[in-house]
Amino acid sequence: MTPFHSGEMAVQRRMGQSEIAARTGRMIRSEIPPVAADFLAAQSEMVLAAADAAGRLWAGAVTGRPGFAHAIDARTIDIAALPAMGDPLREALSRSTRIGLLALQPQRRRRMRVNGMVDPMADGLRITTEQVFSNCPKYISRREIESRPPSGTPSRPLLGTELDAEQRARIAAADTFFIATADRDGNADASHRGGNPGFLQALSSTRLRWPDYRGNSLFMTLGNIAVQPRCGLLVRDWATGDTLQLTGTAELVSDADALAVEFTLAEVVEMRGALGLRWSGPELSPANP
Repeated sequence: MTPFHSGEMAVQRRMGQSEIAARTGRMIRSEIPPVAADFLAAQSEMVLAAADAAGRLWAGAVTGRPGFAHAIDARTIDIAALPAMGDPLREALSRSTRIGLLALQPQRRRRMRVNGMVDPMADGLRITTEQVFSNCPKYISRREIESRPPSGTPSRPLLGTELDAEQRARIAAADTFFIATADRDGNADASHRGGNPGFLQALSSTRLRWPDYRGNSLFMTLGNIAVQPRCGLLVRDWATGDTLQLTGTAELVSDADALAVEFTLAEVVEMRGALGLRWSGPELSPANP
């Protein structure tokens, strides 16, 4: 039985990658293998994706000391953290819902993804896994943790429906962002996108565009967009912990012999000091075009 839905398979066929995807897809499992459990427990940050009560998709992150996210059995992950107050994901995760999780280790250019169900706990989250798989190291900028500032209350979120000049400049300077997507049934997924600064373009105050670089040929993000255009983006300032969270809709567009994505903004949430880690500047991936 294939792990892919109709949108993913359609993009795989469009890109001539169906056979590769079928082989690569064998690594997707419902249980957490020991090596993945060890990797998860060693990380200090998790990227999360979920839809709020209105169906808007958001990408965000939580941080903690290694071990704050850990597998308690072969199908269950506990995370001893919640998104910051004012983060739209905090309310979205206050009920049982579908979730995507990305554990990223910039220091070693490694990552793994988990998709499943999440239930809120008093001071954290419990995830029941449905898909667990690793991703290739392509396009990950290498970074090191420089400090862990004392936890505090982030500034009140700034809300808007358009990007201002400073936000557009931050987007243009980004070498990394994260994307939340979901299929027709609401199964959420969190994924990473990386490239040289400028690969994420602000075409206007409400329109973004980025190329889709070839990865593991699964096309999960593009497959979700093909059948359900709502998505969310997270652009973070690695040096300050500031975040930009965008929600809106996306569409696939032709880009020579490849694909690109164009995103139309509905809402933006900016938070200062939302994340509890400060990272070094990037060593850009040698795989970047």
